[in-house]
Amino acid sequence: MYSVLDKYVNKGKMIDKTEIIDLDGFLMSSRNKAFKIGGSEIRQIKVMDKELANPLVSKQVFKHYERLLAILTELLVDDDDSGDNYREALNQIEKFRLEIKNKYRKYLKQKELEMMSKQLVALQGEARSRLMEIQRSYEESRTSHRSK
Repeated sequence: MYSVLDKYVNKGKMIDKTEIIDLDGFLMSSRNKAFKIGGSEIRQIKVMDKELANPLVSKQVFKHYERLLAILTELLVDDDDSGDNYREALNQIEKFRLEIKNKYRKYLKQKELEMMSKQLVALQGEARSRLMEIQRSYEESRTSHRSK
């Protein structure tokens, strides 16, 4: 592995992989493409500067976010009497929020996080209200059948 950092004496020299793994940064990896540096194939690059990592992370996160919005709107538009779609939508939202919190929060700007959060909270509220409505109607139908 190579370390391309201004702070280190061994700039551009081969170093042990464990030294880089311990450093905090955004790991860019490519399955198909490898970079050639000094005769070695490099498949993973760790970006440690937050300003450099922000556009890379933003692009990746917003791609995932757009796919999530498409899935959520499909789930919320589809009428389902059992409420499985709404539960799935809530699970997808929570999974995305945890992934952002654990992996990408330090590389994204506060404005980007707030924008995504506002939209997800609105969708989450809609899914919860529809799920509660289905549960109430189910409970009402159970109690009406019992009284007969």
